[in-house]
Amino acid sequence: MAVNSAAADDTTANDATANDTAVNDTADGDPTAEAEQHRVGYTLDSAVAVIELWRPAAGNALDITLRHGLLAALRRVRADGDQVRAVLLTARGRHFCVGQDLKEHARVLETDPASAFAIVREEYNPLVEALHTLRQPVVAAVEGACVGAGLGLALCADLRVAAQNARFSTAFTGIGLAADSGLSGALARTVGPSRAAALMLLGDRFDAEAAHQWGLVHRVVPDGAAAAEGLALARRLADGPTAAYAEVKALLRDVDGANVTAVLDREAAAQERLGRTADHRGAVQAFLAGRRPVFEGR
Repeated sequence: MAVNSAAADDTTANDATANDTAVNDTADGDPTAEAEQHRVGYTLDSAVAVIELWRPAAGNALDITLRHGLLAALRRVRADGDQVRAVLLTARGRHFCVGQDLKEHARVLETDPASAFAIVREEYNPLVEALHTLRQPVVAAVEGACVGAGLGLALCADLRVAAQNARFSTAFTGIGLAADSGLSGALARTVGPSRAAALMLLGDRFDAEAAHQWGLVHRVVPDGAAAAEGLALARRLADGPTAAYAEVKALLRDVDGANVTAVLDREAAAQERLGRTADHRGAVQAFLAGRRPVFEGR
């Protein structure tokens, strides 16, 4: 699991998916109260599948509803077959995704600690593998916070568009964890092992311009424009030689010999070990209480 570490009250909405359809049945919010809606949207815009995280009041923190809804959306991409020639991953509101819902995680730690990290293998790993193995090119559009598992999901995309207000962080070590969501492998491939080590060990935030300089995002756009620019890029890809794109994606997956399944397995094992430590439990309690954690290495 990954931690949410940004305030996330919603003030804006993306225009790219106005005719949104919920793909999960467990989160049918009041359609007249947008701030209360809580789901994952799926829209076909010509040949582009637009997948939208829709939990703006919580910064699109990943709880069971969003995790299940996102996996359902990715399965729908496969089911729609040749109708989908490109995919846009975006989010409603000020933030792309602040990571795992830490309040949900804290409840599970309290009530069923033995299963608290089962979601890494059972939910996050299937999500990452589903994104990673899509034949269609995937574009992620990032506004605001992109943290922890949210950053891992964004790095599953082939291309990333970020608004100038985008802020990124690995965040895991801040609560005594290592990484999941494929972040360790994806970050090392994207920015290099040395910079990845600094970002993961220190957990420092970095902005859109730094992300662009490092090759983590491919285009920086004005605030509020990421979804529209991402959709335009996805439409361009959808009009292109998608059979060639699928082969390019397969070649790039194999170029460094990294096996995403093996990376996910190693991450899950590390998270399970760290989840049993006093450091992690104390850091979760400190985070929810708004105080700085104290780590003892055990």
